[in-house]
Amino acid sequence: MPKVKVRNVSKIYDLNTSKKDKIIQLFTFGNLYKEKPYYALRDISFDVETGDSVGIVGLNGSGKSTLSNILGEVTQPTTGTVEIDGKSSLIAISAGLNNDLTGVENIKMKCLMHGMSEKEIDEKFDDIVAFSELDQFIYQPIKSYSSGMRARLGFAIAIHTEPDVLIVDEALSVGDATFSNKCIDKMREFQEKGVTIFFVSHSSAQIRKMCNKALWLQFGEVKEYGDCSTVTANYTKYMNVYKKKPKEEQLAYKKEMIQKQQEQWGKLERIKEERDIFEPIIGIASFCLFAVCTWLQIIQ
Repeated sequence: MPKVKVRNVSKIYDLNTSKKDKIIQLFTFGNLYKEKPYYALRDISFDVETGDSVGIVGLNGSGKSTLSNILGEVTQPTTGTVEIDGKSSLIAISAGLNNDLTGVENIKMKCLMHGMSEKEIDEKFDDIVAFSELDQFIYQPIKSYSSGMRARLGFAIAIHTEPDVLIVDEALSVGDATFSNKCIDKMREFQEKGVTIFFVSHSSAQIRKMCNKALWLQFGEVKEYGDCSTVTANYTKYMNVYKKKPKEEQLAYKKEMIQKQQEQWGKLERIKEERDIFEPIIGIASFCLFAVCTWLQIIQ
């Protein structure tokens, strides 16, 4: 049985910002008018075995962090299923951290969320603080932390919760190289113990050192998944070509791909027709409702 089984996962965000359209959706329970959805992920499927280390690569906006949040159970997919045999832990800058709490309070909160008892937290507290290297800053609210300090705290907490699946989302891209190397050494220890790891990074070289498999996301869809050397080699070739393009072409390409992530609903034309018919009716009904409520307030 796979350690992680992802089937037909899509994550759709509502891009509608119009107050008018939101009111129409409210009064019609979302059935009359729908804007184009944005697919951060579209129909993602893959399996990961126990002990695999999977590098996740792709351009910005390809859905890497969205997938990380789903694997880390921070958010749920819109459609599809994710089955994880065991507990997962997400390491990302500020993931699950409360800005108004101190480092100490965040350690206790995050550990409790991972199901640890107060006794277990007390036993591991000093080790977490020592690994983070935050010293006296651990007693300060983390809203005063730099991004590197937040990553240190997040990593230190996550590795002491003994996860079965570890997801590292760009947490090693901030801070100094010494601490990053320390984190990589810890991840290697986890690999030796058979922990399944997802490692999000823009560095193909770093992923090749750490992973045996790679997942290439291309604007919300799986471009390639399999042997790490093969996938990262293909991704590197793609990036070399992409980087040679003029900035205008890069932006135009990204714009085109993002537009493809916005799918027209099959019934959009009919919906527009219904909207044209019913918008005046809805407007009149809303006005009448407002008038009745005002009248009732006057006579009371």
